[in-house]
Amino acid sequence: MLFAEERKGFPPGTPLAERMRPRTLEEVVGQQSLVGADGVLRFLAGHGELASILLWGPPGSGKTTIARALAAATDAEFVSFSAVLSGVKEARAVMESARRLRAATGRRTVLFVDEVHRFNKAQQDAFLPFVESGDIVLMGATTENPSFELNAALLSRVKVYVLEPLSDLAIREVLQRALDDRERGLGARGLAATPEALDEIVTLAGGDARVALNVLELAAESMGQGGSLSRDHVRTVSQRRLARYDKEGEEHYNLISALHKSVRNSDVDASLYWLTRMLEGGADARFVARRLLRMASEDIGMADPRALEQAAAAAHAVEHMGMPECALALAQAVAYMALAPKSNALYLAYGRARAAVQDRPPYPVPMQLRNAPTRLMNELGYGAGYVYAHDTDEKVGHMECLPPELAGLELFRPGQEGWEKRIVERLREIAERRRRAAGKE
Repeated sequence: MLFAEERKGFPPGTPLAERMRPRTLEEVVGQQSLVGADGVLRFLAGHGELASILLWGPPGSGKTTIARALAAATDAEFVSFSAVLSGVKEARAVMESARRLRAATGRRTVLFVDEVHRFNKAQQDAFLPFVESGDIVLMGATTENPSFELNAALLSRVKVYVLEPLSDLAIREVLQRALDDRERGLGARGLAATPEALDEIVTLAGGDARVALNVLELAAESMGQGGSLSRDHVRTVSQRRLARYDKEGEEHYNLISALHKSVRNSDVDASLYWLTRMLEGGADARFVARRLLRMASEDIGMADPRALEQAAAAAHAVEHMGMPECALALAQAVAYMALAPKSNALYLAYGRARAAVQDRPPYPVPMQLRNAPTRLMNELGYGAGYVYAHDTDEKVGHMECLPPELAGLELFRPGQEGWEKRIVERLREIAERRRRAAGKE
């Protein structure tokens, strides 16, 4: 038996996601700010205008679909090119053909470059003369932040449009279209799906229409003709969803930023969520542990010195157990740090100290702080004036420990959170002891 997709000209085995790809901007689901009735790209297409653009968004958000629909709406030649599968030599050949087509017919060519960030920044220069002359309309697609992945010359010649992951409502619409469509979708198979099954697929998709359609197709094929998809059936065929995570891409830095800022904001639930997103997505547990060590000093510091101990213990667990056993140790450290009192006094103090080091001359160590292991050094005054604190009544020597040029410099300024309240009192006590020691001389 031939199903509808085979009768309508699709080669056997064409994935459902490809068959259901929207052919016009009107069919595109989601991204309404770009292709909706008042969307900027819909406006340009409606006026027959084409401009070189870069579509930046996560997988399955519609980058390729929108580029194809824009070309179709303006009757431009559409040439798809993958930076993963081909190189600059092949791209130059395509662009030369586009130049000849424009010279002969006046018709422009849309050169769609998928994963354009895979070209290095020097290779990206190859597009510049063709974009500037108007021989091609460059439409690039990338999942990576173009600020980091495209060179400045190319970035200045394209307009960047940001695509968001599709909403749950949009994914449900995509799925329902595929179930109902008798020509390109699964309508001819007489399939139905319970609301719970669709909810499960939406959750698995994580805003990626391609993933949603792939899961739906897999579930449909395992059922055959007719029937109703249930949540249990979807779970059986899909097993589990891998969290969207790229160890080297922007999402990696977005997630660690979310974790760090949630800990800083004392939101324990959000902190545990972002930690779990990273670990379940395959993040290097050692990387997470290193960042926790940094957070403990940067955002908690002396307000609760035990936070660093917790982070260090978690890092030790990572080295000795690895994943998944060390996940709870990391979770314990994250929960402790999120709940701990917060202070950036130590972070600010180090910044002031660094500025003093970088902006001032390298003043010599005062003589009273130098060791004098030899007779000559002793004769030169090394160690002269040193006061051994333990030999004083106040346990604080009346002795300057900074270079004379920096005398009185205040770097550490504790706040009133957690243990730092006690530090404020301790600093006052030390200052008073130093005054008493000076009066006894």
